[in-house]
Amino acid sequence: MYQYILKRVLLMIPTLIGAAVLVFFLLRLLPGDVCEVRLAGSGLYASQEDIDICRKNLGLDDPLHEQFIDFVGGYFTGDLGTSMWTGQPVVDEIRVRFKLTLQLAIMSTLVAVMIAVPLGILSAIKQNTWVDYLVRAFSIVGIGIPSFWLGIMVILGLLVVSQALFGVGWMPPINYVSPFDDLWGNLTQLIWPALATGYRYSAVATRMTRSAMLEVLREDYVRTARAKGLRERVVVNRHAFKNALLPVVTIIAIEFAFLMGGLVVTEQVFNLNGLGKLFVDAIGNQDFALTQHLVMLVVLIFVVTNLVVDLLYAWLDPRIRYS
Repeated sequence: MYQYILKRVLLMIPTLIGAAVLVFFLLRLLPGDVCEVRLAGSGLYASQEDIDICRKNLGLDDPLHEQFIDFVGGYFTGDLGTSMWTGQPVVDEIRVRFKLTLQLAIMSTLVAVMIAVPLGILSAIKQNTWVDYLVRAFSIVGIGIPSFWLGIMVILGLLVVSQALFGVGWMPPINYVSPFDDLWGNLTQLIWPALATGYRYSAVATRMTRSAMLEVLREDYVRTARAKGLRERVVVNRHAFKNALLPVVTIIAIEFAFLMGGLVVTEQVFNLNGLGKLFVDAIGNQDFALTQHLVMLVVLIFVVTNLVVDLLYAWLDPRIRYS
């Protein structure tokens, strides 16, 4: 097992290097110039001399190989440089928003699991009954609803309900508060986007859980367990559910990794200053320094998530061995 983990960690190195090369050079091929955007946004006339001075200050006139060495070398020195747009250290720009996005992704994943696993199991057990049809319809609606529409409906619902009950329209707070400082204030802000996002992503996990359970319930060892007189609850929980978890764990882990960089619409609707919003701002401002580090962060999250999922396989299924 330890040799396998070491091998996988070593394989992460060429993966990250390849991603760094692609990200760095593809960003340089995009049209536009951060200096032109910055100077145009200041409202002043920007001459070519002003643009050249800006590019020199940002190091954009250096040879590409030197820029790439500075980009990769920052991961060894801990200095990722400064944002080309705000002038703030990239580490600080990411750190402030990473905590919010991580918490929201975890909460959304928990909501998705709590919805998907029970409904998926129930739908498989009650196959082709009204319960199964209801769960499948619930999943299809979740897949079909756009994220921005669902978020807007949640906010409007909070306004209408609070106005009807208390006479005052209420919306989630805007300013992020750490759960270690104010747990209640933190939950009142993030629970609503977590519910909206969690329901949206539970739809796929519900259908995956149902399909995996139906496949396992048709296996010979499940029929043998029933023939031995075991109660249906024991058959489902002990013999079927654990063996059906592998594809469910895979889809949930992939969704979690995607949420770390794909909550752009949700963060816009609920006015959350997370990584998704930072991504949009960095790309719109042609901020290469910040964008490339954000992409590498998402790549690292996906690589680590895949490693964790592979290790969970061996824990969930004793037949899988990596020795």
